[in-house]
Amino acid sequence: MPVSCKCLGRFLVLLLSTAVVVHAQDLASFEKRITVKVLPNGLTLIVCERPEAPVFSFYTSVDAGDANDPGGQSGLAHMFEHLAFKGTKDIGTTNYPAEKVALDKVEKAYAAYDLEYRKRVGRDEAKIKELKAAFDAAVKDAEQYVIPNQFTEIAEANGAVGVNASTSLDTTQYFWSMPANRFELWAYMESDRIANPVPREFYKERDVVMEERRMRVDSSPIGKLVEQFLAAAYVAHPYHRPNVGWESELSQINATEAAAFHAKYYVPSNIVVAVAGDLKTAEVMPVLEKYFGPIPAGPPPEAMATIEPPQVAEKTIVLKQRTQPLYLEGYHKPDYRDPDDAVYDAITDIFSNGRTSRLYRSLVRDQQIAAQVEGFSGFPGDKYPGLFVFFAVPLPGHTPEQMRDSIHKEIDKLKTADVTDDELRMFKTRSRADLLRGLGDNEGLATQLAVYQQRYGDWRELFRQLDKIDKVSKADIRRVANKIFIDTNRTIGIVQTQQATNGTQTSNGGAE
Repeated sequence: MPVSCKCLGRFLVLLLSTAVVVHAQDLASFEKRITVKVLPNGLTLIVCERPEAPVFSFYTSVDAGDANDPGGQSGLAHMFEHLAFKGTKDIGTTNYPAEKVALDKVEKAYAAYDLEYRKRVGRDEAKIKELKAAFDAAVKDAEQYVIPNQFTEIAEANGAVGVNASTSLDTTQYFWSMPANRFELWAYMESDRIANPVPREFYKERDVVMEERRMRVDSSPIGKLVEQFLAAAYVAHPYHRPNVGWESELSQINATEAAAFHAKYYVPSNIVVAVAGDLKTAEVMPVLEKYFGPIPAGPPPEAMATIEPPQVAEKTIVLKQRTQPLYLEGYHKPDYRDPDDAVYDAITDIFSNGRTSRLYRSLVRDQQIAAQVEGFSGFPGDKYPGLFVFFAVPLPGHTPEQMRDSIHKEIDKLKTADVTDDELRMFKTRSRADLLRGLGDNEGLATQLAVYQQRYGDWRELFRQLDKIDKVSKADIRRVANKIFIDTNRTIGIVQTQQATNGTQTSNGGAE
């Protein structure tokens, strides 16, 4: 009987403690549990056999996020993620041919309304009202064919749990777990929504996303700070725009634009699908080929052309809000393929991992000036050059400026003196433990296999990370700290407590 992916834990323990020859032998044994196949249309499939319980998890990764939104259409990738749960030509409709006609009328009505609405000169308000009424009538007519939430309900009725998706600036991903005897149903549903999505209820869902923006950004001091901070930190690269989209653009994207985004980025060559669980590759691979193979191929999307120019001057933004003060600063750094990527992970760990970390001990425990403080790499993404960011929430009576000065003292220590043996050892130990925990279940396995296959073209890079972590030295940490933590590479964002409406100044300190 084949050894299950339960051997992963044993393999990693051996990997950390044995010689290279044994390491290679164990890796070869583990590789027998993993099968990778690239279909003729370009879609990559990964199967991991892990027969511990009669269930499986999947993770579909689309190599496109909101950084790929076309100009003037920010938030479109996130919007399409929502549409992926609205069903297909077969799911979510009572009569797709009739619905298709109705949806075409919706788009024509919206295009006419939107054309008049966007006029900056000579806009006819009476005509806008008339066109809006025609658009609303078309939407209502299309709604008669909709079976609300049918896609999700079918999945959950067949035992699916954790039905969800997410969109970052870098990628879009879909995932859930399900009984293994429903594998073919899942393969049909997942392939169908990749190949045949229908933008039904698009404008209703756009209102939902608009409400998300109001909650996450417009009504959130932290959300406002982050949005303005990134807009200042990036002058050219799409990382300067919010994941949820700018309000003016989000409010006007349409279903035709969503269909164009899907046609460009949801091509098989841009997608990796990983499954892990109680599956036999010989049995499930034909099923995967049956459903994912017919998805039409398309040209791979062109690579991102925009490169953020080097920052040459410190930037500072200050928001005045009737809320607690906040502090945020960031430094430009390379993307995840940089040879020093593991060094940035080490700096993150030393600065911010738990109550023994430097920032916690200094600002929270010893000085007692901050309620929360951390520094971390890869914000707002790491597919492209991102930021190493520091974030702090002052305690009552303390200011963002105190956060800045104390954080800079800790940065200077990292630049001028080696970290301790214990700090370096704990970083490496925790990194190994985190990797083990992340691969301890079907969901974690499917996720990591898909992510590393898509990023590096080889899931084995997941395990090579341990070698890179082991090679991080004290000298590496000092060198990288001195390279990026410089004032001309720094952007600062501050929330200052706004004056009260009666004209008196409220406290600059943190909230109670």
